[in-house]
Amino acid sequence: MNIKEIRIEDFDYALPDERIAKYPLEERDSSNLLYWRNGTIEKMHFYDLPDLLSREHLLIYNNTKVIQARLHFQKETGATIEIFCLEPHSPADYNLVFQENKSCVWKCLVGNSKKWKEGALKQTMSIRNILFELRAVRIESANEGMSHLVRFEWDDEEILFSDILSHFGELPIPPYLNRATEEKDKETYQTVYSKIDGSVAAPTAGLHFTMDVLRRLALNGVREDEVTLHVGAGTFQPVKSEEIGDHPMHREIISVTKSTIEDLIASAGHIVAVGTTSVRTLESLYYLGCRIARNPQNPDLMVEQWEPYENNYTLTTQEALQTIIDYLNNNHLSTLDAATRIMIVPSFQFRIVNKIITNFHQPKSTLLLLISAFVGIDRWRKIYDFAMENNFRFLSYGDSSLLVRSEEQEQGVKSKE
Repeated sequence: MNIKEIRIEDFDYALPDERIAKYPLEERDSSNLLYWRNGTIEKMHFYDLPDLLSREHLLIYNNTKVIQARLHFQKETGATIEIFCLEPHSPADYNLVFQENKSCVWKCLVGNSKKWKEGALKQTMSIRNILFELRAVRIESANEGMSHLVRFEWDDEEILFSDILSHFGELPIPPYLNRATEEKDKETYQTVYSKIDGSVAAPTAGLHFTMDVLRRLALNGVREDEVTLHVGAGTFQPVKSEEIGDHPMHREIISVTKSTIEDLIASAGHIVAVGTTSVRTLESLYYLGCRIARNPQNPDLMVEQWEPYENNYTLTTQEALQTIIDYLNNNHLSTLDAATRIMIVPSFQFRIVNKIITNFHQPKSTLLLLISAFVGIDRWRKIYDFAMENNFRFLSYGDSSLLVRSEEQEQGVKSKE
């Protein structure tokens, strides 16, 4: 099968608007949980999750935190220009850009951009009783005009860019909710374990966790680790091409500590990824290890979109992960910082993840392709049909599932390694 010729029409299903959850449940862990294993499906609740995992399992969360990434500027003409901050450009490091106190440059989407032909946008603001002016200057456009580089400038060094976003930015809830952001979204559209600022969309599988579920998981001996993948707006980008080979995958920044990689080696065969963002992060590690092995002195730490399908890889998963650890040790680093455009589609060889906790995704989306790759190209529809027939709620604020790779799939991977 030529994977680039996979037709996105084969991953379509009818999703009525009333099945899209516009708001979360009042009790996060009361959401439905679809449990799929070896072709059988059960309807449970998310608070049942601790009973489905044991001390052999290692649970991997994405600890990214959604930033209030939308800024609005009012022109003298009355037109409103929305600037959606996607990814820092200068400085390119998230930690550094949030600490800037004079200016910074971001890759942005611009709403109503035709009304912003030239000059700086200006907005007077007040933070901690400090009155100042924020200016936005468009430097250049990229990606055929879809995104822009915008420089933000302000004239008070006591104000950090993180202050500006937290005081005047708007939380970017998903467009398919078809409603304005509300104050309570600031809490409900964050996971209870979020802590690293940088995402413009939540890793929504984690929205079902409560402190009680986490406590019960710990009592059962389930171990946990964290990774960071800052979710970009590309996660909402539909596949518009007929064949997936023509769909450009977005770039995302990932960060994984050495101790987490060591735990992945020790827990091989029992890795539970919370959400597709964790899956993409973990599965990218294998290819990063292969890149380091090829060029240990100066590796290019960027996984390209079709990389997993274009080469014959000889390293075992353990060897690739150990290569990363050796690289970090040799360079006196405690964390691997990298980027990925990995696109996981049917025929992908999962090397690290054995179970996925995930929500129900949009039709004809890259996330649905990932689920199909995990459970089997002929099985995803059975799962989604069951969810539809049993009144599950869909998308970001909807219900969840625990998907387990079949024993035959796992044996297939082991035999190749």
